[in-house]
Amino acid sequence: MDEKIGVMVCGHGSRDERAVVEFQSVARGLRERIPHMETEWGFLEFATPIIRDGLDALLQKGVSRVLAVPGMLFAAGHAKNDIPSVLNRYQAGHEGIRIEYGRELGIDLKLIRAAGDRIEAALAKSAPDVSRHETLLMVVGRGASDPDANSNVSKVMRMLWEGMGFGWGEVCYSGVTFPLVQPGLEQAAKLGYKRILVFPYFLFTGVLVQRIYDHTDEVAARHPDIEFIKAEYLNDHPLVLDCFADRVQEILDGENNMNCQLCKYREQFLGFEDQVGLVQESHHHHVEGIGTGAAEAPAGSGSGDGAHDHGHGHAHTHDGGHHHPYPHADHPLGPLSMKKE
Repeated sequence: MDEKIGVMVCGHGSRDERAVVEFQSVARGLRERIPHMETEWGFLEFATPIIRDGLDALLQKGVSRVLAVPGMLFAAGHAKNDIPSVLNRYQAGHEGIRIEYGRELGIDLKLIRAAGDRIEAALAKSAPDVSRHETLLMVVGRGASDPDANSNVSKVMRMLWEGMGFGWGEVCYSGVTFPLVQPGLEQAAKLGYKRILVFPYFLFTGVLVQRIYDHTDEVAARHPDIEFIKAEYLNDHPLVLDCFADRVQEILDGENNMNCQLCKYREQFLGFEDQVGLVQESHHHHVEGIGTGAAEAPAGSGSGDGAHDHGHGHAHTHDGGHHHPYPHADHPLGPLSMKKE
């Protein structure tokens, strides 16, 4: 008998109900693109359904092979550790189901074009007397403890800057690393450009996106001579949905390997040498399903135990616990800068 294939879209989750609704809209859009496969979704934390619920739904529909894709732009702790931990635990407890894990959305020309559309839409609403050469593009990334993921934001910014012909381009982050939004925008304001366009390179809204917009307004109030405009995040742009569909097809084609060349768990990454070979651990089991009005998740769900290889060649054990500390948490332009407010 032929195996029945299903797709599981794995999201982070948010306390912001709007972010949950937007994620579900994208998952439904993916379902429409691949009607020949069952598609479900779930979250790591702060929202329901949790990932295990989505897998249960696929199992109840007779699915025996699950193609799981992370609903995330870049591969950092959530895509490398937390989601594989949940998937591995589920597969270990359910005979007759095979789960294959795809790669993150990553740097993709479809996403660059989607980002360009969001930026063009923001420019169309701004004053026509300021040229692109007089405009600074500020791309805001999520921020992670993984330098490879952080550096990808810089590459995205460069491709947008060069492709769209802005006068200058900069990068800042919403958390964890540096520079954060406020110090990043304050530095940008010193460069003498008439306009600063702030683009959150995020999939969905949420607390962090709203914080980016709020910080932009605060810096703008201190620099009334500069026009600050805020672009929308990626959300359900058709090219985003196409990119998700591509990640599913990659699993079917056996081309779903993550990029290992700059993985801090495999290589001696400058400044992160002590993280090579760290255990793969999840810290989300205690907040599965908590938030957005959801009931508390059952005890013991979501944490991993046992070994797992998540598609880019290094196996970790699941011992629970906490993430390895970020080595530059005390950087003056990082999270410490928020304490000055």
